[in-house]
Amino acid sequence: MKRRTFIKAAAVTAVLPGVEGRLPATAAPANPIPPGVVGQPLPRVDGPAKVRGLARYAYEQPVHEPLYLYPVTSTTTRGKVTAIDTSRARAVHRSVQVITHETAARLPQAAGPDLLILQDPAIAYHGQFLAAVVADTPEIAKQAADLVTVTCETADHDTELRPDHPARYKPGPLNGGYPPDSAEGDVETALRTAAVTLDQTYSAPGYHHVPMEAATTTAIWTTAGGVDHLTLYDSNQGAAFLRSMLAPALGLAPDQVDVISPFVGGAFGAKTLPRPHHILASLAAKAAPGRPVKLALARRHTFAGTGYRAPAFQRVRLGARHDGVLTAISHDVVQQTSRYSDFGEQTAVQTRMLYAGANRSTTHRLVPLDVSMPSVMRAPGEGPGSFAFESAMDELAEKIGIDPIELRVRNEPKVDPESGRPFSSRLLVPALREGARRFGWASRNPEPRARLKDGWWHGTGVAAASYPRPPFPQSSASVRALGEGRYEVGVSAADIGTGAWTILAQVAADALQVRVADVNLQIGSSAQPFAMPAAGSGGTMFWSDAIIGAVEEFRKQHGRTPPTGATTTATPAKDPEQDRYSMHAFGAQFAEVRINADTGEIRVSRMLGVFDVGRIINPRTARSQLIGGMTMGLSMALHEESVMDNRYGHVMTQDLASYHFAANADVEHIEAAWLGEPDTHQNRLGAKGLGEIGLVGAAAAIANAAWHATGIRVRALPLTLDKFLP
Repeated sequence: MKRRTFIKAAAVTAVLPGVEGRLPATAAPANPIPPGVVGQPLPRVDGPAKVRGLARYAYEQPVHEPLYLYPVTSTTTRGKVTAIDTSRARAVHRSVQVITHETAARLPQAAGPDLLILQDPAIAYHGQFLAAVVADTPEIAKQAADLVTVTCETADHDTELRPDHPARYKPGPLNGGYPPDSAEGDVETALRTAAVTLDQTYSAPGYHHVPMEAATTTAIWTTAGGVDHLTLYDSNQGAAFLRSMLAPALGLAPDQVDVISPFVGGAFGAKTLPRPHHILASLAAKAAPGRPVKLALARRHTFAGTGYRAPAFQRVRLGARHDGVLTAISHDVVQQTSRYSDFGEQTAVQTRMLYAGANRSTTHRLVPLDVSMPSVMRAPGEGPGSFAFESAMDELAEKIGIDPIELRVRNEPKVDPESGRPFSSRLLVPALREGARRFGWASRNPEPRARLKDGWWHGTGVAAASYPRPPFPQSSASVRALGEGRYEVGVSAADIGTGAWTILAQVAADALQVRVADVNLQIGSSAQPFAMPAAGSGGTMFWSDAIIGAVEEFRKQHGRTPPTGATTTATPAKDPEQDRYSMHAFGAQFAEVRINADTGEIRVSRMLGVFDVGRIINPRTARSQLIGGMTMGLSMALHEESVMDNRYGHVMTQDLASYHFAANADVEHIEAAWLGEPDTHQNRLGAKGLGEIGLVGAAAAIANAAWHATGIRVRALPLTLDKFLP
């Protein structure tokens, strides 16, 4: 039996916001962890508060005499409201108030199409907010909401995505600012003259985030001296970032809004941007000044108003020589957006840089439908894009008769094929080689449908992964001396389950050369210096840079023995050398599956991911994030599917019973490893983002393993049992 070693964390003196009372005993432990804690597997400092029920989330914040909000939503997919009868609702209880498009405060056009709710009678999608009902208790509010009668004039709707949809169009910049199309060389000629070609279309359904904590907010609107002020206790991925976008949508200045979110019960991208429910709660609070308004969306509400990953069709065409060297790469994407505002996921952008090839092209086309607006979801672009592209690479390897790993190695570029810049670091080939060694790839029989054991076909698959450094501006942080060698460090970061409470304390302790116990970390509030959100796998690298930069400036101003109360807020300057490099994390995903020969049931026996993610700040939280991403890729492969009923224009899988995702029983063994080579071009610590790359390539590795097991190539996710039956 292997012996496990656990490292006990130093006590943390910070009072976590939203925790009733202090965390247990903050005195220094008998053997405190000294400076040099970056790289050590400290347990999460917020763990005890969460397991003891002391961590207060947005909906649980104690406020005086709150009102509770329940929304009235559209059951019409396209049309307009002609009448709203609220008489029966208001008769339920004296506390009931109903806000409609006829009575709601007016919003500025700066709110944008997705946030201009309760402003006119138009209905753009099924599930759109049509009214807000508030009352003294959540039960009264829901009962009253059920009694609001909405009369609508309906129009024909279209919610069906088709790759040949006549309304498809070329959008402007995609999410992340990427151009929708790219071209290098002459792809069509290269495809016609290639020795070996592949032309296949892959599809993936829509996906919803479904975090454990649904969208929740507590809004308090006050007016003093003629000046409005809004306080939001909210579940989001970046308090200051959310405030910067929400304030103008409400016609307020940023200093008129406070956003507080110490604890977040999962997000996956759903809580990055302002959503209609933020506006709904704010409008309700404005209508009842001084009375806090609490809103917790029901699970079904989150399938219409909090974003989702759009379904997509992807056509991948590859041309290669007989030795596997790529001569042509083409990746064309058609995905849906809403009719009232567009959002384009950067699905084929990874294809532009992953492998060498003289002739390359990618395109993105959007189809406007009568649906709510899509948005970012964990690994936007690379998540669904890698399924298609890495499946196509596997198919090409089969067609040529070359090992899938060797095919990828033979097409390893020396520089970024799109930009021509050198990579700051790129350990994709070492990750593939190390993964092959750990996984036992050398013993793999290359022939499909060759291993039948106890009625189950067995197979293995591989896929490559990459994820870019996000182009975020630098974040800011503050340092304040508390006396006796203790410091308060503030940054408007968010811990959405990633371990930010812990790893940022480690970074601050090392930068200040003190114990973790001597750092009072303050995050989760817009009162802290502005920081980018927990998104794009950029949180740790940008927040850490901000903290280290603030400490450096603090030492310049106040020296090693600062007076109590000495404070510095700083934003580190961007390293100009960064513009010289193409910066990405990389990885190799491996999977073994077995598929029942009679029933088509698929089981994943094991998954292995080996990642090039730079310096690891905390192995414990890093492993958690990587395995979490791989598990989400497992869900994408086997289960997840937002099923649209096009007759009525709504998603049918609106609860945790029908929207399936992976559980422990879905994989017998899962392992994440990393190469650990720092990349100091990316940031001061040499860390790369790792929150999303665990998802990239996981679904492709499983699909490739399923083909190897059965000889059946499934190009439409999820891999349900019917697709493996004769």
